[in-house]
Amino acid sequence: MMKQTTKNWLGAVALVLGSSAVTGAVVKGTASSSQPLASQPVSPVPVQSMAAPSGLVDLTGAAESTVGSVVYIKVTQTGKTQRVQIQDPFSDFFGDFFGFGGRGQTPQQREFKQPDRHAAGSGVIISTDGYIVTNNHVVGEADEIEVKLNDNREFKGRIIGCDATTDLALIKIDAKDLPAIKIGNSDDLKLGQWVLAVGNPFNLTSTVTAGIVSAKARSLGANGIESFIQTDAAINSGNSGGALVNERGELVGINAMLYSQTGSYSGYGFAIPTTIMNKVVADLKVYGTVQRAILGVQGIDVSTWIDSEKAKGNEPDVDAIEGVYVDKVSDASAAEEAGLEKGDVVTEFDGKRVSKMSELQEAIAQHRPGDKVSITYKRGKKEHKVNVTLRNTQGTTKVMEEVDLDQMGVALKPVGEDEAKSLGLDGGLSITAIRNGKMKAAGATKGTIILQVNDKKMQTVEDWEEAVKSANQSTDRTLWIKAITPSGRKVSYVIDLNE
Repeated sequence: MMKQTTKNWLGAVALVLGSSAVTGAVVKGTASSSQPLASQPVSPVPVQSMAAPSGLVDLTGAAESTVGSVVYIKVTQTGKTQRVQIQDPFSDFFGDFFGFGGRGQTPQQREFKQPDRHAAGSGVIISTDGYIVTNNHVVGEADEIEVKLNDNREFKGRIIGCDATTDLALIKIDAKDLPAIKIGNSDDLKLGQWVLAVGNPFNLTSTVTAGIVSAKARSLGANGIESFIQTDAAINSGNSGGALVNERGELVGINAMLYSQTGSYSGYGFAIPTTIMNKVVADLKVYGTVQRAILGVQGIDVSTWIDSEKAKGNEPDVDAIEGVYVDKVSDASAAEEAGLEKGDVVTEFDGKRVSKMSELQEAIAQHRPGDKVSITYKRGKKEHKVNVTLRNTQGTTKVMEEVDLDQMGVALKPVGEDEAKSLGLDGGLSITAIRNGKMKAAGATKGTIILQVNDKKMQTVEDWEEAVKSANQSTDRTLWIKAITPSGRKVSYVIDLNE
């Protein structure tokens, strides 16, 4: 299955999701090191074409050196069991006649198990001890992961961490001496430079296609943070999570999307640059979650803003044609502290020129909360330069830790039909077991039925997991829980995830 996202200005963008294939790869430094990726320096290497005697670019060396580092990923998503209400359509007609009730009869509840879903994609080996980068949409919803190497060996994979905002994921297999890819610097890519896309399109393993870099810092509105490398190397369903490599066989991007009106390749593919990948992978490896720095501005490309103002008949009052127009500054943010205001145009971030929003996102994505950076912006015709300390989504510079669901200390299952009926409930999660953890410390006991967490009603265990995850990423990191005991007494709990 492939999900297609349609853009009026671009056509149809086919985005391979968990039940579909993937494309992409990741490179940084020498991936054979066991140190966290963030600690491995990347030495820029001048771009040099490898010319064959005929004068044509020879990509055979790059293909041969990278194909062994790209793996085939098969995922299984176990079908969920759902409880639905069934009303016998004949009961109203025949019920009273035969004395079996009829109108007003309580609907029966039955359980139905959805079939398992299977999908396939690609991944890139970034370390000799089994770390593999792929797309979040390939493995994010997987219950089982099988990884097949280029030499046909197969391993079970486990998720180290996923980041939906950048559509990246890090998985691990138990193996040694693997052919790790060499990671390059995507900033060094030039328009028109030759690149290879390596992956497993349509289950055709170890496929290599060639093309050029068509554009950089492309934004499609598919992910929260994106600055895609655009290429005309053929990328199809199944390539997601695979490698985009340069002429030297260095990883420069993870293939993630394709541009198509049919669902298959028709001109352009898009890869996540290693400048974003390196930081995300390092955070997932060390912290289990991404330490995302926030500047605290909402904006658009200043050229887009100028065009929109002219279309309204207004005369733009900015003295810049490149940069990011600041439309809003968040309260208590680093940007507010730095004095940024609506109408300013950001032109540099940490010494790097930014001409559009995707470039600013890419630059910020390489930093962690607490990092001090410089920002250059224009207000009217005057240029300003300030230093700011970046913060996280909670407005602090602290390291955000992923809350392990095991820390909650409860096992849950949907409330039984008979119990729900006796208590007049239309859903809820029953605590089937409890041990030392946050829920027990808050006063919860076995048998308690959780009805609502924050603003979300609880129907499935997945609802609970998503509620805990969302609270962990929120500003106050608090769970407000409404529940009911088996005796019918309403109770509530407040859990501070910071404690």
